[in-house]
Amino acid sequence: MRANIRKNEQTRVVIVGGGIGGLKLAMSLRHTDYQVVLVDKNNYNQFPPLIYQVASAGLEPSNIAFPFRRVFQGWKNFFYRMAEVKAINEKEKAIETTVGTIHYDYLVLAAGATTNFFGNRNIEQNALPMKTVTEAMTLRNTILSTLEKAETEDNPEKLQALMNFVIVGGGPSGVEIAGALADMKKYVLPRDYHDLLERLHIYLINAGDRLLQAMDPKLSARAEADLRKMNVHVRNNWIVTDYSNGVVSVKNGERIPSATVIWVSGIKANTIEGVPQEAVGHNNRLKCDRMNRVKGMKNVFCIGDQSIIEDDRNWPYGHPQVAQVAIQQAVNVARNIQHCDAGKDMIPFTYNNLGTMATIGRKRAVAEISGFKFGGFLAWILWLVIHLRSILGIKNKLNVFLNWVWGYINYKQNLRLILRPDDKKEE
Repeated sequence: MRANIRKNEQTRVVIVGGGIGGLKLAMSLRHTDYQVVLVDKNNYNQFPPLIYQVASAGLEPSNIAFPFRRVFQGWKNFFYRMAEVKAINEKEKAIETTVGTIHYDYLVLAAGATTNFFGNRNIEQNALPMKTVTEAMTLRNTILSTLEKAETEDNPEKLQALMNFVIVGGGPSGVEIAGALADMKKYVLPRDYHDLLERLHIYLINAGDRLLQAMDPKLSARAEADLRKMNVHVRNNWIVTDYSNGVVSVKNGERIPSATVIWVSGIKANTIEGVPQEAVGHNNRLKCDRMNRVKGMKNVFCIGDQSIIEDDRNWPYGHPQVAQVAIQQAVNVARNIQHCDAGKDMIPFTYNNLGTMATIGRKRAVAEISGFKFGGFLAWILWLVIHLRSILGIKNKLNVFLNWVWGYINYKQNLRLILRPDDKKEE
């Protein structure tokens, strides 16, 4: 099998990963004289901030995903290959993929991160992550199937285990999915599962002393207060040690029977063979200089969740693994590649923190933007506007907007379908 990409006189930039950072980098090189090759195991870009809404049956997967080939239609210097990268051969200036060898002049690693289970095999096998669209669909099916099972369960202990939803992780993802499930309890269960209403319990377990550690303590407190008003059981300073046989075990001795555990407690960078060991840092993040060049490698850059810049005094522990960092690094790397070819000095990356936001269900959110800290309905509206603008495709923007408006009016979604492929049966 071959990649079948003809090398021409143009300088070739190979991008590994088509997430927010990788896609932004490719688009930043769109009107330049570079041959751009994008490699990703999926044929679409997904919008991570809204994955929780897919998981909670608020949006369709197609609303937050967009095909790469559609993005770059008509661009003759762009090539996409659906493949997994197995290794980097720096000596040959090539990457080894599942569709063959692809040579590069510049290589940019933007492969992102995956869920971190911290080496706990039981949790990895039994808990449900929420990092990708595929995982969100699995979670959606699990939530809806669990509610259907609960309707027919006559054993009180088994029924309560089915109705205990446990979310592990007090960051934005945990807060947002907790709020979404609380909204389902308030607006959906009274109509669709009225006999289960009083039995549904949502637990948000956080290892830290407060939710949303990256935000101002007052906003953290407000988010927690909002969740408690929505009847979410918030548990700070609880460390989950195991999840097996349908029981969540906590370090303090507490045990919660649950059939559905959502694990959003951290991430670790995806790894690629061929990177020098001295370049691998905490949680597999690749150590980079201020220009995002990977330590010990020539013409190899790394951006986004997969990278960590070591010598930025303003961020001694690395930049946060959020979309804005990836976007800004992508723009800067695209500029530096052009500077390098032109014999100009490269520009060190400087992160412009535009702020952080988190939604807490219907009409609630917290935001920290340009020194302003606020919450409530205004923050929620701003959250909606910012995320709507970031979605690819006019049709997707319109579909998301209409879904939000319809959901705001009556919350009568038609997306609560249990859709899963049946295994092929042998004749």
